[in-house]
Amino acid sequence: MATPSEPLPAAALAQQADAAAARGDLRSARALLERAISVQPDMQSWLKLGSLCAAQGDVEHALAAVNRALALAPLDFTALLSKASLLERMGHPGAGEAYGRALAQKPRGPLAPPLERALARAEQVSAAYVDSHDQQLADVLSGVTAGATAGEQQHIARFRTNAVRKTRVFHSEPSHFHFPGLVEHEFHDRSLFPWLGELEAATDVIAAEFAAVAAAEKAELVPYIRYPDHEPLMQWAGLNNNRDWTAIHLWQYGRRIEANARHCPHTMELLARLPQPRIGGCSPNAVFSMLAPGTLIPPHTGVSNTRLLCHLPLIVPEGCWFRVGAQTRLWERGKAFVFDDTIEHEAANTSGELRVVLIFDVWHPGLSQTEREAVRLLMEAEAQGDALAL
Repeated sequence: MATPSEPLPAAALAQQADAAAARGDLRSARALLERAISVQPDMQSWLKLGSLCAAQGDVEHALAAVNRALALAPLDFTALLSKASLLERMGHPGAGEAYGRALAQKPRGPLAPPLERALARAEQVSAAYVDSHDQQLADVLSGVTAGATAGEQQHIARFRTNAVRKTRVFHSEPSHFHFPGLVEHEFHDRSLFPWLGELEAATDVIAAEFAAVAAAEKAELVPYIRYPDHEPLMQWAGLNNNRDWTAIHLWQYGRRIEANARHCPHTMELLARLPQPRIGGCSPNAVFSMLAPGTLIPPHTGVSNTRLLCHLPLIVPEGCWFRVGAQTRLWERGKAFVFDDTIEHEAANTSGELRVVLIFDVWHPGLSQTEREAVRLLMEAEAQGDALAL
């Protein structure tokens, strides 16, 4: 126990400061907390001092105290949020960016009500700042974008939104096979796939064949995702063997599904002319994908970056969207696109009706014939190994 001649320990001073603050004596609370910090400075004490100074209207000293807290814990969410709030009170132009830094450290799970309110304000101010900053950079770039091609404009716009953190960088992250040096695009340029026009022109024929196979008595309709119960599901846990996302396969892992394919002669003939990989046990793949009303496909990535996927929307109610990386599109009937499924993607049918898309794989156009043959040999060997393991 401290004698009258001995200074009180920091903990005792901090307790007295808390008591003074609780009874509304902010002046005494601040003085006591400053004494406690002089004895034993720590992050929480600096943060409390910042709050007391702010409550007294002394914003400059409050900011200085919060900065001392951040020197001890640079990524502390509460301290970053406090700093941003103080900068906003001061009318500082960096407040929006400071709120963004705080949001980047937001902890998972529910927050205390005061922090939830502060968080809502942070999101509002940060979003306004990002929009304003984005527009400023768009104005700076307006001269060069005016003479750019459509593809160049898209790349420049993404460069800009990445810079202001409106979008983030996504990379190819295949779950199994990564071939180095292939160009990564969320959605690939149509000019690389001259057969897309022919595919789109056949939309009505393909849709009619889907209707025929869907109505056939012996057609094989299965859940899109089917793994054994003992397999680690991770990204597919919610949709494994779930009939909210079903499929009618025409080709599956290189095997023609005759029960379905025989109802779709024109579709199969068209697919035969496309650059689908021919890899035993792996490809080609072609499927009518059916997404039930109100179903969300969670973010996930595909198996190999050596192939891309093509979507031809056949039945698309309003409210059906598809995101790859930072780009989100609405499916439009008869408008096909090619994307990299090893970049994080997700989809949703928010309507009250069924959504149907023809999905099939094609070679990545960046692979040479020699590289395609190497991919085939390696993946066939791996597929054979998987079959033996089962």
